Amino acid sequence: MFKSAIAAVAAAPFLATAAFAGPYVNVEANAGLTGSDYTGTTTDFHVGYEGTAGKVSYYGQVGPALVTPNGGDSDVRVSGKVGASVAATDKLNVYGEYSAITTDDDLSSGIKAGLKYAF
Repeated sequence: MFKSAIAAVAAAPFLATAAFAGPYVNVEANAGLTGSDYTGTTTDFHVGYEGTAGKVSYYGQVGPALVTPNGGDSDVRVSGKVGASVAATDKLNVYGEYSAITTDDDLSSGIKAGLKYAF
């Protein structure tokens, strides 16, 4: 019974589901490495909203981020991200994301963009 429940949870992302629009909670841990040396982990505790408008899917989320450097003191920051994906064709999606996190001095941010082609 327990093994089948684990298998069902593992397969869930690969199953077709109905489109969802509305609020969500996202907890995400991102660990860093330089070579094989562990540098630390940032864990986001976000509340967000996602939806669709025609061929565009979008989302935005914000919340506290627990920054835990290797060998250093943990700190709580504010982080967030917004993104969108456009169905350019039946097989090609164009996507982008902007993310940011507060620091002691300036805002640290990043941009991600790409293409996803399904065969």
